[in-house]
Amino acid sequence: MGTLAVAAVVEGVVLRGEGQRRLSMGSARLDHLNRQLQFVTYTSTVFHPDTADIVQFCTHGHEAAFTIRIRHPPAPRLYGSPDSDGDGGYNLSALVTIATKTFLRYERLRGLLASIRRFYPNVTVVVADDSPRPEPLSGPHLEHYLMPFGKGWFAGRNLAVSQVSTKYVLWVDDDFIFTPRTRLEKLVDVLERTSLDLVGGAVREITGFTTTYRQRLSVRAGGAGGDCLRARPGFHHRLAGFPDCVVTDGVVNFFLARTDKVRQVGFDPRLRRVAHLEFFIDGLGVLHVGSCEDVVVDHASKLALPWRRSEGERQYARYRYPAARDDSLSLKHRLFFFKNRFKCMAGN
Repeated sequence: MGTLAVAAVVEGVVLRGEGQRRLSMGSARLDHLNRQLQFVTYTSTVFHPDTADIVQFCTHGHEAAFTIRIRHPPAPRLYGSPDSDGDGGYNLSALVTIATKTFLRYERLRGLLASIRRFYPNVTVVVADDSPRPEPLSGPHLEHYLMPFGKGWFAGRNLAVSQVSTKYVLWVDDDFIFTPRTRLEKLVDVLERTSLDLVGGAVREITGFTTTYRQRLSVRAGGAGGDCLRARPGFHHRLAGFPDCVVTDGVVNFFLARTDKVRQVGFDPRLRRVAHLEFFIDGLGVLHVGSCEDVVVDHASKLALPWRRSEGERQYARYRYPAARDDSLSLKHRLFFFKNRFKCMAGN
């Protein structure tokens, strides 16, 4: 993929093959030969934005090989100072955008927005909406993006995240409620001070039950037929410097993440109605994930008698909870089998 040459010729060294793929050199003095090696250059002759070549070095009785990385230097992604508000704390409105996807549940969504404004009045909120008859949403620092009807859960996530221009994106469901325990400053602090790419919090149900949905994911090689995925509740170890946080592989649907990393993994738009852990499976080897149990968001109650549900709630339930034989469930399995090359899965 390239040619070898020298930037300068050392006295007493004989060169053959300059500007070609094979370069030989000889000298009666070892120190001159070693000095000549310092001037050897490599020039790539086949353009590729990110690749590598292997160069072999041979002497009498010895051989060595080393890799040369060939690529454009990546451009930096720079953001404003995290404490640019001047009081030593984090300027969340400059660092964080809150993103959510909604479908039919405008009453729930307005409750979420009201709770966000109570604690974070200046943080931008992005809403992706694929409802059949969208209702208008208005308010400061609010962006409402409409989609074709029923476009889907992960497609909406992609749309919302695509409109984020801040360093971090906070993902929330449209029926969450912020409380004094929803301390985004803590999640920002974790990402600013560690190598994590994504950190989840905890979701509290009206019953008082709280979940972090921490998942340990592993893939075991399975040969030509495919690999095996194993998902287990738990975590790998505690996060140094943050006693209430751990390192894991998957978390609940309430997390703060580096925006560029979320975009790198993306959300498969074929998953329209039922999906969550699939994002973290696609992120294996890319996302460094953590979870903090002391940052909590409330989940609006789902306890409602059937005859007290609105038509919108009944329609939402038909889409949100498909029948066991619905195509959306079989699609997940087909993607696992083909896209992820899994022949078996084990776990909870």
